[in-house]
Formats: sequence, C-alpha cells, structure tokens
Amino acid sequence: MTQSIQFAIIGAGHGGKAMAAHLALMGFDVALYNRSLQRIAAIQELGGIDLDGEGVPHGFGKLAIITTDIAQAVQHAKTIMVVLPSSAHAEIAESLAPHLQDGQIIVLHPGRTCGAIEFAGILRQQNCQADVTISEAETFLYASRTDGPVQAHIFRVKEAVPLAALPAKRTPQVLAAIREAYPQYIDGGNVLQTGLNNMGAIFHPALSLLNSGWIESTHGDYQFYIDGVTPSVAHVLEALDRERVTVAAALGIRARTALEWINLAYDTSGEDLHEAIHNQPGYYGIKAPPTLNHRYIFEDVPMSLVPIASLGQRYGVSVRGMDAIIRLACITHRTDYWRRGRTVDKLGIQGLSVSELTQYVNTGILNPHQ
Repeated sequence: MTQSIQFAIIGAGHGGKAMAAHLALMGFDVALYNRSLQRIAAIQELGGIDLDGEGVPHGFGKLAIITTDIAQAVQHAKTIMVVLPSSAHAEIAESLAPHLQDGQIIVLHPGRTCGAIEFAGILRQQNCQADVTISEAETFLYASRTDGPVQAHIFRVKEAVPLAALPAKRTPQVLAAIREAYPQYIDGGNVLQTGLNNMGAIFHPALSLLNSGWIESTHGDYQFYIDGVTPSVAHVLEALDRERVTVAAALGIRARTALEWINLAYDTSGEDLHEAIHNQPGYYGIKAPPTLNHRYIFEDVPMSLVPIASLGQRYGVSVRGMDAIIRLACITHRTDYWRRGRTVDKLGIQGLSVSELTQYVNTGILNPHQ
C-alpha cells in the first residue's frame, strides 16, 4: 500500500529542517528532500531530526521519507513546501515539473517578489500539464537555525503570515489544506500584494551596500540596524520605500509602508524610519553580515529589488533609487543582477496591461500580447 505524505519539504537547510521536524512532531507524515546527500546523510541514518525551541514541541521528529530523489519525495505528497533561497526557485520548478500531479499544492517559503509568477512560468515552459496550485508566503514562518547534523532549533514562530495563491481565487483552498498544521497563515490578497510587501527588498541590500566599508573592515562586528541606520542611510531607505509603495499603487495595491510594517510587526513607532528603527528593542544586538558575499545582496537584489524596479519601469513609475542600489550591487559583486534577476521580460508578463496582470494573479487567466 502506497503511503500518503501530507507534506514534502524541499530543502534541508536551517528552515527546511525546522519545518520538517516540527510537522513530524505535530503528527504529520513528512518527506524531506535535499539535492546533496551530505546535508541529509546523518538524518537518513537516524530517521529524523531532533527539535527544540520556543513555542514548539521538543523531541525527535521521525520522517517518513528522507531522500535526494525529488520524484520519491513528492510523488505521494499533498502539499509541497519549498524552503530554499528564492534564487533556487527556478531550478526547483524545472526539477519538479515532470513529477507533479493534479491537486497538489506548492508553497514557496517565502516567494520574495514574483516567486509564484516565476514558478508558474517555468512549469509552463516545461510543458507541465498537472493542475497544481502555486502559492507563496510573504515571509518565513520560523526564526530557526541548525544546531548540528540532525538538530534544529526554533527561536520563534510568527503569529500571522500573509499567504497568497496564484490564482488568488485558490487562496482559501491552500489555507484550508494547511490550517491544521499552520493556523498562522492568513489571506494575503494576491501574489503581487505579498511580493510588494517584501520589506527585505528595502532594508537588506541598501543597508549592506551603504555600510560596505564597515562590513569589510569589521567583518560585521557592529549592530547592523542600530549602528548602520544613520540619518542619511535612513533617508535612502525611505526613498526606496516610497518607490516600492508607488509601484504597488500603480498596480492598484495599497502596500504597507516600512513605518507601518515596523509598527505592525513590532508595535514600535517613530516620527521617521531612523527613529522607529532605533525605538525597536529587537534590533539591538543584531550583528551585520560578516561579508558582502551574503544573501542580503546576492538573493535580495535579483529576487526582490529587481522585480519591483522592473514592474516600476514597465508601468511608468520612477525607480531611480532602486536602480542606483541595484547598479551598486552589480559593481560591488561584478555581476549583472538586472540580467540574473526576475524582470518582467523573464517572468513573461511584459506584454500585460495592469488590468490583465491583475486578472492573471486573481483568476489565472493569462492573455499575453507578445
């Protein structure tokens, strides 16, 4: 008799291990996939992962399947949780395409910006005929880390995380499918809304690049937000935030401002971003990245900042601040992040009007003119 798997976790990093162990300890049948054997060999040998942390059950989470074969991981899975950097989404979509089946749900944790749109486009390119529902979370549910080869630690589980399906009319179906495990997920509107409320796009790349001398000379030995966000740096962050909110408005979306987000997430306020950040106790003690070769640039620029700026350019919004930060990242890393990133051309939505793009994300009907 074939075993039905409730959740297949794609990726055995900090987040994937924490999610797999937590789901297993909640009583669900879980498959864990990782591309390289090295990261899961000890888990295979033991048969699961030890979990501890705040607000979660402690103990040994026994996994049903632990594998480097993606087909084995997902063939009997109802819900596929992709817990990888967003720069890996395209490759995973290609790998999954031949193995997906009607009725399966895919959740990107998180999608960053336009993750679900990119994923759906690649499944179309691969001629995947399965009727699957792709969805994305606005941010990752857990703050977690790996304590050893078979250990995971969860610092915190967020209380509410917006999630949206592509198309949005399927969001209730996704929320219902995962509610027993994760009542924390709430309706995030549509995938443009979750993607344009991506605060990492505003905070991470600019804050890293504008403090690049300090990061390289101290190897990150300073407080990233408290020391790094000076009044002038905060002015740049505010300009980027205004551009993001304006791009969202051009698409008919009321995005949260960074000030509103800080107030919502941390119950902290201030006259401006500089004051609000320094009023937030949780930012004290957070060190800067030890190097500029960090996901705050190599992931957040192409997968978050580029798609927002590209949408702005396509729909007539000035995004000169974002373009400046993207170009600074290109020079610093000697990499063309515009070419590598999620542009509207690469996403296959460059021919859509605002109303057609809105129709696509809400209903799934795609009418490109190119």
